[in-house]
This record gives sequence, structure tokens and C-alpha cells, in this order.
Amino acid sequence: MGRLPFLIAGCLLILAFDYYFVNAALSVFKNWTEKSKKRFTRIYYGVSIVLIIGVFAGIFVNIFLSLRAVILVSFFLITACKIVMLLFLVIDDLRRGLIFLFRQFRKTPQSPTVNPSEDGDTISRSSFLVKAGIVAAAVPLTSLTWGIVSGAYDYQVRRKTLILPNLPAAFDGITMAQISDIHSGSFYNPKAVRGGVEMLLGEKPDFIFFTGDIVNDMANEMRDYQDIFSKVKAPLGVFSSLGNHDYGDYHFGRESSPAKAKNLKDVIKTHELMGWDLLMNENRRLKVDGEEIGILGIENWGMGRFPKYGKMELAVKNTDDLPVKLLLSHDPSHWRAEVLPKYPQIDAMFSGHTHGMQFGVRTEKYQWSPIEYIYKEWAGLYQEQQQQLYVNVGYGFLGFPGRVGILPEITVFTLKRA
Repeated sequence: MGRLPFLIAGCLLILAFDYYFVNAALSVFKNWTEKSKKRFTRIYYGVSIVLIIGVFAGIFVNIFLSLRAVILVSFFLITACKIVMLLFLVIDDLRRGLIFLFRQFRKTPQSPTVNPSEDGDTISRSSFLVKAGIVAAAVPLTSLTWGIVSGAYDYQVRRKTLILPNLPAAFDGITMAQISDIHSGSFYNPKAVRGGVEMLLGEKPDFIFFTGDIVNDMANEMRDYQDIFSKVKAPLGVFSSLGNHDYGDYHFGRESSPAKAKNLKDVIKTHELMGWDLLMNENRRLKVDGEEIGILGIENWGMGRFPKYGKMELAVKNTDDLPVKLLLSHDPSHWRAEVLPKYPQIDAMFSGHTHGMQFGVRTEKYQWSPIEYIYKEWAGLYQEQQQQLYVNVGYGFLGFPGRVGILPEITVFTLKRA
């Protein structure tokens, strides 16, 4: 709960700014009727309070990840606009303060007391600066809104070297690619999706991982995209796992039913038809020149309200003799909750799930997203002792139709011995 005081302080600052801005706006738009002023005040404060409540719910309550993403991204977008507006209001107040001081210095002690309104001492707010601030505040909202649309299919290839001390010599220098979170039910541009697949294939990886959430809810969402992803092939195979959305829980509910069971069966069949080797609490032996490593995959295992279908005890069965074990597990929270404390034999785990909240900043040396207040590991490579985790921020999108700053990812790893 260490972050709670900072969140409370931040929200109080936002409410203080809201009070500051509302008074500034009402002082400029003097021609508004009393009814219009009350309506504006209620709507403005209402939106702010709803978003603040939503932020606390998104961080401390288990709500749908897509709803959480919409709330947090909306909050940060609007806060960015308020920061821009604040600059103009501060400039206006500094202008007024300087004018006031200048007039005070011009007065002499013998000057008779006059009515400020008659002397012109009343310094009104600059209508131009306040209105200019409102227009300027719309710029980040407009540009970020455009970024949502333009970033949806702006696939980025991220190259990483994965050092595995016990890697057999035959695997030294071999390449592996990862994609995650396709969410085919959100796509609206098959041509762009195909372009991303072509980028992946252009890297010519030796084998490929897909780490879950091929659909939003229903297997038939892959109808228009199955042929595209069927082209995802690699010499040593494509290995896949299921994510929380693949089970249909958000459409059918948690309880089992014939329709839900059939939908899951159809999702599994889709992996098979595309030629992907779906690992459901099981493992495979990947062989190169007589040497082997283990590829393990489990069903979804998540913290909180996310389902725990994964069974690591089955996935690691009969793998003790393998020098390296790579695990596909959709939810990165599984790494810290179960893999680190119970399965030290797992060399590296590969996840998705977070999407990087589809909003934030990500460079080679710095990354930030609202999702970091929910997931400790949310994007990129992490290491504890000899165990590693890579979180891919996803190929598709969910909740809102695009990405800002956290772009869709194709990761290419080069495996290296220590």
C-alpha cells in the first residue's frame, strides 16, 4: 500500500487544479447564464471524480483488463491536457501579478485613496490566454487520439540476446521469435495484420512462440485471420499457449456449459489448423544436432480474478534431464507467484497479457506505462538470480482500437551460451 499516499496526493492536486480552472473559465466566459455555469461546473467535476474513482478501482480492484485500460488511459490523456492548460493559467496569473506590482510601485504615499474600479486597478483575467490554453490543451488529446489509430498496426521488431548458461552448443546463436495477444476480434485491417506477419517471417526465426489470447472471446473471431496466421511457420516449429481470453470466460461466464466447451474446442482446433503446436500443461523436446532443450507450455495462470488453469507439475514432467527449459505462460504474474519460488529449473519464461496498457513511453533505456501500477513485470526482459522473464506487449489490441507509445511488438531472440 506504499503507493496509496502518492495516489491520494496526486488526486488532491488534480482536484485543486480543477477548482483553479473552473474559476478561471467562469471569470472569462461571463456571458454564460447561471444555468450554463452550473451545468459546466457539474459536468467538469463529475468527469474528474469518475476518472479518479476509476483509477483507484483499476489499481486496487480486480476489474476487466480492457475496462481498466480504458479508464487509466483516459485519466492520463485528460491529465496531460490539464497540465498544458495549467501552463497558460500560470502565465496569465504571473502577468496579472506583475501588472499589480508595477501599479503599486507607481503609486505615491500621498496618493488619495480611490475606488479600484475607477482607477483601473482591477486586473481581469486575459480572455485570450485562457482561451488559447483551452485550444492548446486539445492538442495533446488530438495528437494522442491520432496516435491511437496510427499506432494500432505500427509493428516494431525488438531484438534481444538471451543468455542461457547451460545452453547446448548446437543451440548457440539460434534465433527464436515471440508474438503474443493477437486478439483477432479487435482487428479491422487484414492488410495491415498481414504486413506484420510478413515482418515476422522476414526475420527468419528458427522457432516461434505465441503466448496466448488469440481471440477476445469467440473462436469465430479468427475466421478472417486464420489464413494470415497460418503462414507463421519456422523450421523447428511454432509453439503456442492459451491466454485468459481464449477460454470464453468473459462471454459465457466462469461456469462450464456445452457452448463454452465447444468454443474452447474450436479455439484449440484453430491452433491445430494453423500448424501451431499448442502446449496445454505439457512439454516438447526441441532437438538440434543430437542435443535437446525443453519447451514447456501451460494453460493460463493468473493472479486475482484471472483463471488458474495452468498445472506446472504436469508441464515439467520428465524434463529433469534437459539442460535448458523455456516456459510459455501467458500471464507474467505467474513468474513471481509460482515459477520463482517453486520451479528454479525454469531458465526463461515468456509471457504477454499486459499489452503495456497500450499507452505509455518506451525507448531502449526507459519505459513507463500506467500498467506498472498493476504489474511489476509488464514489458521487456527481467531477471532474478539465474531465471529470466520476457513480457511481450502484444501484437493486437483490446479495449480501445490502437496504441499510444507502446507499439505492437514482434520480439526476436538470439540464444547465446554464457
